[in-house]
Amino acid sequence: MLRQLSLAVVLLTAASVRSDEVSVAVAANFAAPMRKIAAEFEKDSGHAIVASFGSTGKFYAQIKAGAPFEVLLAADDETPARLEKEGDGVAGSRFTYAVGKLVLWSRKEGFVDDQGAVLGRNGFQHLALPNPRLAPYGAAGIQALQALGLLDRLQSKLVTAENLAQTYQFVASGNAELGFVALSQVYREGRIAAGSGWIIPSKLHEPIRQDALLLTRGKGSPGPAELLNYLRSDKARSIIRSHGYEL
Repeated sequence: MLRQLSLAVVLLTAASVRSDEVSVAVAANFAAPMRKIAAEFEKDSGHAIVASFGSTGKFYAQIKAGAPFEVLLAADDETPARLEKEGDGVAGSRFTYAVGKLVLWSRKEGFVDDQGAVLGRNGFQHLALPNPRLAPYGAAGIQALQALGLLDRLQSKLVTAENLAQTYQFVASGNAELGFVALSQVYREGRIAAGSGWIIPSKLHEPIRQDALLLTRGKGSPGPAELLNYLRSDKARSIIRSHGYEL
């Protein structure tokens, strides 16, 4: 009897050690796939995910101010590299978990053509995009307009949102006729699910590499390391691709 009780204590202790709660800062554009990945990860690993969604620029400031995140899934590759260099991330843990695609999108069917010619016509008042100083997708939008030679002409029509989620809301609500959003926000089952859009050719802007980083607060805990490994699994990569990202 005593031996059985001892064995039960050992098993309970092992379970309590294995079960972990992982605090993850997730770029807003990756919210939909992350919710699916988190559900599968929790089922497969026994760990729990506590995810916060927002702009990478704000996460950087929060991490520097001591926010208790253990993993960062950024919207760019510059912020994780900077945090690693500054000692807030674990050296060697950084990798690209997705390559994002930018899309010019309108909620109106047929409003955005498949060559983006709508940008050269004077048929709209507002073009929304996330703050290019904080959001890589906003910076990519500016680069695309510059490459097309349209930035100066459209400057007065630009509406800067706080982040991708707000940009999507501006366009989805009709407050802006069109805007630059992440393909993952409007992509379902292999196509743009509603409205009309033009997937911006990658040659018009710098690659939107989204890097993951194990933050120093997560070092030594099993959950954060297992989550980063899980992002490289076939199951997670399949979910990421289904939302319009490249790998």
